[in-house]
Amino acid sequence: MSETHEVLIRLPRTLTALIGDQENVTVALAVGSTVEGLLDELAEAYPILDRRLRDETGAIRRYVNLYLDGEDIRNLDGEKTVIGAGQDVQVIQSVAGG
Repeated sequence: MSETHEVLIRLPRTLTALIGDQENVTVALAVGSTVEGLLDELAEAYPILDRRLRDETGAIRRYVNLYLDGEDIRNLDGEKTVIGAGQDVQVIQSVAGG
């Protein structure tokens, strides 16, 4: 059995209805897992949430921003960014309008 750790995912209010009105969800990940692996785990538990975060190719939607401990994953290794024990991920959706 591989070692795991829990990762806290913080969601914006606009997405909380998709996961039972929770603002935060915790996912157990294998040590060495990446953001992509985290999104795969979320997709298993909350398929409708996955459709709001990733497109049909599995890429993060362009209006969805993911931050690992406050750092935009685009400034790290993108979806290949490794998530360590005790780190958390915040999801922020860009809002457009006029």
